[in-house]
Formats: sequence, C-alpha cells, structure tokens
Amino acid sequence: MMDLIQITNDPALARQCDALPGLRLMVDLERLGKAERQAGRNTFISTHQLDDVGHIKAVLKNSVLMARVNPVNLATKEEVDAVLAQGAGRLMLPMFHTAAEVRGFAAIVAGRVPVTVLLETAQALDTLEDWAGTPGLDEIFVGLNDLHLSLGCRFMFEPLAQGAVDRVAAVARQRGLRFGFGGIARLDEGLLPGRDVLGEHLRLGSGAVILSRTFHRSEGPISLADEVAALRQTEHLLAQRSAAQVEADRLRVIGTIESIAAAMPAAAGAWA
Repeated sequence: MMDLIQITNDPALARQCDALPGLRLMVDLERLGKAERQAGRNTFISTHQLDDVGHIKAVLKNSVLMARVNPVNLATKEEVDAVLAQGAGRLMLPMFHTAAEVRGFAAIVAGRVPVTVLLETAQALDTLEDWAGTPGLDEIFVGLNDLHLSLGCRFMFEPLAQGAVDRVAAVARQRGLRFGFGGIARLDEGLLPGRDVLGEHLRLGSGAVILSRTFHRSEGPISLADEVAALRQTEHLLAQRSAAQVEADRLRVIGTIESIAAAMPAAAGAWA
C-alpha cells in the first residue's frame, strides 16, 4: 500500500487523514526561491509556519509527519533543529543540485529522522548516482512540477513519458531506498487521469504520492475517506494486471502525455 501524502497545516484535516490507513502528513516550510520559480502557474505556494509542525503532530496517532524544509542555506542547521524539536518524524530536502548538498543536509540531520530528497532539478537528475548512496538518505521523491520546468518540458508528466522517472526508480531500487513521485488527482480527473498516474506508480514500484488539492475540496457529497477508499480499491485492482497489461498501459500513457504536451505552448526554456 502506497503512502498518500497530504500537505496541510489544518489540524482538523490532519485528524481526518490520521484515521485513514497509509496517510502521511506533510507541513511545507519551503519558501526560498519557490515563488519566483513557479510564478504564473497554478501551483501550491505554502504559507505554513514552524509552529504548524507541532500543531499537526499533536493530533496524530498513526500517521508519520514529514516536514519539507528550505533548500540548503546558511540557516539550515537551525531550521532542522527547530523542526525536529516540534516533532517531525521525517524531513524532506527540496531544490538541491549536487551531491554535496545532500551529504551536508544528511550530516546535519545526523540520523535523527529519515531523510527524503525531492529531486526537482536537471542537475540533481544528472548526478543521481553520485548522491543516491548518501548515508541517512531513506527516500527519493521526484517533484515533477519543478523538474519538468528545469528540463524545459511543456507538461508536468513529460519526464515520466521520457523515462527519467523510470531511471530514478531503478537507482532507488538498487540502493534499497524508498521511491515516489508527483501528485495524483482524483481517479477520473486531471489532464492525465489519476487512474493512469496510479497505474504508473504501481508499475515503477512507487511507495508514495502527494494527494492533489482536489481530494479535500468541499463541494459535492464525496468525502475524503470515500475518495481514498476508491483510490485504494483501484490500487488493488491495478496491482493484479498481467505484465502484458502493464506494458500496454505504459505505452498508452506515454501517448496520452505526448498528445497533451504537443497541445501546450512551447516551454519558456530550461533552468538548472
């Protein structure tokens, strides 16, 4: 069963998630450079604060609490110590480029909690083998929002169609690391429907995905618990596909992604 990651600083929502199996809560403290990178895009820019880590931790009985901190900077040690003091059980390092950043961050954490790295730059992808063996690293999560921009792609899921996510999954498997990627919409929603995204997670052996904002919108009679139950049922069914069915679905998804990307405006240009 995959971890379903819910980003929130709302204790009421966190309490709902905590009652469901396999939910991981995340408080998002990342600020540095994020608004500039994603300007003009309909992406989530967090307003979470350090105290939110403690507020969410206080309502959890079952779920792991992960905190996404800022990219490595002069205040990283102070931020890591403060977040751990609030009760985070896992830390996520975003927007890194080099093995030195990963090693430095892991050294600061010093084994106190597991470390997830968020691979979202072309340079981090290029140097994957250099940092994947870092002691203390537990999970590689591919952040498709920023990675596709860094690679100069038009559509968020193009790195999946191009094989980049497959490569990361293979390295994670070789190193005995957890692996996850991207976000997922409700099963029948999204440019690339959540059902297809889920199928690719299962094909690649993914252990984690971020739930999109559609999972806890307020309109309609379907609850978060209902949506998660539907996703879990589909997860179980997709896991029973034959090898031939998995391959047919992979090729179909690639075609869908390529068609969506072709209809989008040209990328503004890659950044490192």
